[in-house]
Amino acid sequence: MDLRFLGGAREVGRSAVLVDDSLLLDYGTKADDPPQFPVGDVDPDAVVASHGHLDHVGTLPALLSGSERPPIHWTPPTRELALTLARDTLKLRGGTLQCPFTRTDVKRVTEVSEPHGYRESFDAAGYEVTFFDAGHIPGSAHVLVDDGDTRLLYTGDFHTHNQRLVSGTTARPDADVVVCESTYSDVEHENRQTVEERFVESVRTTLWEGGTVVVPAFAIGRTQELLLICEAHDIPCYVDGMGQQVTEMLRQHPAFVRDADALQRATSHARFVTGRDGQRKRIAEENAAIVTTSGMLSGGPAMTYVPAIRTNPTNKVAMTGYQVEGTPGRDLVETGSAELDGRRMPVAARVEQYDFSAHADRDGVLSLLDDYRESQVLVNHGDRCGRFAAELRENGFAARAPELGETVTV
Repeated sequence: MDLRFLGGAREVGRSAVLVDDSLLLDYGTKADDPPQFPVGDVDPDAVVASHGHLDHVGTLPALLSGSERPPIHWTPPTRELALTLARDTLKLRGGTLQCPFTRTDVKRVTEVSEPHGYRESFDAAGYEVTFFDAGHIPGSAHVLVDDGDTRLLYTGDFHTHNQRLVSGTTARPDADVVVCESTYSDVEHENRQTVEERFVESVRTTLWEGGTVVVPAFAIGRTQELLLICEAHDIPCYVDGMGQQVTEMLRQHPAFVRDADALQRATSHARFVTGRDGQRKRIAEENAAIVTTSGMLSGGPAMTYVPAIRTNPTNKVAMTGYQVEGTPGRDLVETGSAELDGRRMPVAARVEQYDFSAHADRDGVLSLLDDYRESQVLVNHGDRCGRFAAELRENGFAARAPELGETVTV
């Protein structure tokens, strides 16, 4: 089995692994400026998508721009999320070099889509493929690929601890080779309950003082997690941006969330924002939490809310996700000011950051790999893949970190 790493090798973003020039695992986008796409030309017989985040499915429609129409295999939520992201990309960048596909290509995605549930084996390009719950976001999957001689486990992104939205992964299928993500291979996450308690106490304090809390959040996974927290602790909240659409969609797939009834209650508890007639500016004056995109302050309704609350030190901006270097969110956390909607703005409102990561930390990654000590481990999807692979070798693993564009025979 030959594995060619077209993206996600020694980097986070544009994940893509080609198996025997036939089966493509993920085809994502790296959200740089300008965006980066997987390297090399591909003409797969079939595609398998691990989950619906931009760095794993963001370039998928481009595979359908030619005469070939490879089937795309995924879970039902991943299909819906990938289409949502593709349509948003067209809206933001369609018709430019920063968007490698057209509206026609996105329509073709729906024509070649083949959804599957967890632990339901299916044929893709002659391989037996099985999805296992990866515990990252709804519909996220470990992908097991079996050619009859070699069993390859592609972890995708995963989490080993429970979140309110999804349960942590417990799947450990037998595998000869593991392609493992390593996003937080050098990080130990703070206890999730402790993070939640600090967040809730901080928000409650601000609301009691008469302030407003803007909560920038990723639309997929993070927004729903925060709505569940707000409902559980009776925090008044609004939800705005793409997170509204994703929340409604996930309600249609109850089998892929941890507690469908809790998500229903959270959706009913939150007030959805239409954005009409100056509604956002009025909401920005209320004693409430506002969960809104974008999570790194790079666009979305947050461009209205943060400027509206920034001058009052009673107000708060609660960042809930990793802030990539060079983004307005990172600037705000580090300097107390940011370029928002084309203007550099100092922010007097308090700025806090919380680790609600949906990825396994170092202990989580090692706990999964501990069941694969006899397997070959290929480390990807991280900023320190080489160093982590070296650490694994010191601990007795047969591990390495492939380079971008490299082909590894397993």
